[in-house]
Amino acid sequence: MDGNTTAAGSHHFIGNRWVASSTGQTIDVIDPSDGKAFAKIARGNAADIDAAVLAARSALGEFFRGDWGRMTATERGRLLMKLSYAVGDHHDELARLESRTTGKPLKQGRADVATLARYFEYYAGAADKLHGDTIPYQAGMTVLTLREPHGVTGHIVPWNYPMQIFGRSVGAALAAGNACVVKPAEDACLSVIRVAELAADVGFPAGALNIVTGYGAEAGAALAQHRGIDHISFTGSPATGTAVAQAAAKHHCPVTLELGGKSPQIVFADARLDDVLPVVVNAIVQNAGQTCSAGSRLLIERPIYDELVARVGHAMSQLKVGPALDDLDAGPLIRQNQLQRVWDFLSRAQHDNVPIAAQGSIVEHAPQSGYYQAPTLLRDVPSNHVLAQEEIFGPVLAAIVFDSEDEMLSIANGTMYGLVAGVWTHDGARQIRVARKLRCGQVFINNYGAGGGIELPFGGVKSSGYGREKGFEALLGFTTLKTIAIKHG
Repeated sequence: MDGNTTAAGSHHFIGNRWVASSTGQTIDVIDPSDGKAFAKIARGNAADIDAAVLAARSALGEFFRGDWGRMTATERGRLLMKLSYAVGDHHDELARLESRTTGKPLKQGRADVATLARYFEYYAGAADKLHGDTIPYQAGMTVLTLREPHGVTGHIVPWNYPMQIFGRSVGAALAAGNACVVKPAEDACLSVIRVAELAADVGFPAGALNIVTGYGAEAGAALAQHRGIDHISFTGSPATGTAVAQAAAKHHCPVTLELGGKSPQIVFADARLDDVLPVVVNAIVQNAGQTCSAGSRLLIERPIYDELVARVGHAMSQLKVGPALDDLDAGPLIRQNQLQRVWDFLSRAQHDNVPIAAQGSIVEHAPQSGYYQAPTLLRDVPSNHVLAQEEIFGPVLAAIVFDSEDEMLSIANGTMYGLVAGVWTHDGARQIRVARKLRCGQVFINNYGAGGGIELPFGGVKSSGYGREKGFEALLGFTTLKTIAIKHG
């Protein structure tokens, strides 16, 4: 491996080697900071997915007797730990790839590398802790359960956090003994390809981890409907998630879906605003708001509404946006159509007289061809307005006032999504009461993890999806449970 992922050109990474794409076609990789192409990736299709699935099947082998299939959990854990160390050794290289392809500031790219390494470390330690149970049953019988890998798992990884989402799904799948076929987003996949190279370098058997690049409608769709795939993990939009689930259902393939959110930050009058302020701002500005768990709604109790809006507005007005490698508060959005989407929402705000309370600024030297949007705070947003209902996926925060706990719960639960919520109050009874009534997968009290840590199960309800990633719960999701009943008299 020469480590030069940009030289992959019209090749996929299958069976620990570069394999020519069946189409010979390529896709330009665009730097969002200037809108210019700087690399190429292969444009894969169903034939390339076939080749990757075949390699994964070979690695598992018949009756799990292949090079990967016969490895013990301890051996898998040791390989994952080696991969964690390798990621750390290539920290700067991976951070720069991640920042350049996604547009996020370099400090966020570095944080993503550290998180990726931690995922592999966590699942390395958990690999041999995954076990079944014995079940009390009838006299003269012993009943036990086994946790077994699904087989070949498919992973469709989005562009906003390629390394992190790769780590949380692929790390767990490999730890559980599955062989993986990954279709990363065509917008941002160079870091993921490089990590696959590192996996080969540290000793993962050929076929344990395979990468096919290309468009979602071609390579992604082929992966979702492939009958050789035994489980699918998808992160992306509700519409695409529905298509993935429908395709997988045709061959009864289980699916884990993480589909976004319109997550509320709920601030009661007794909250410490000095603690609230930096967290609320970061939760919408991180990755330019292109985060499924972004805190994009700010629900504020009326007695402190004007004060908190003013303080958040002042903080956001100080934010600077520019090229990723400038390492400012935020970088560009991923592509032109995503920028246009944000502009359309802001045009709607102007049309409907929703006031802009504050905006950050774009640095003067930012290339005009880049996809930049200043962080924006909207105030007095009606709770049923499109700005408070739909996922903008940009650095736009909607402030909404509430007068009672019941009204707040109606607003907080009143969208199609249910991923994350933040609750800011020092009333202990209210903390538990509200947390139990919120319809979402994670609730943070007096903090906001924007998706939480490696160890914390993560996923949503309603249109935010189903199934859980992260933590030990993800390992369970990448296994199937077998029951064995033994009659011995």
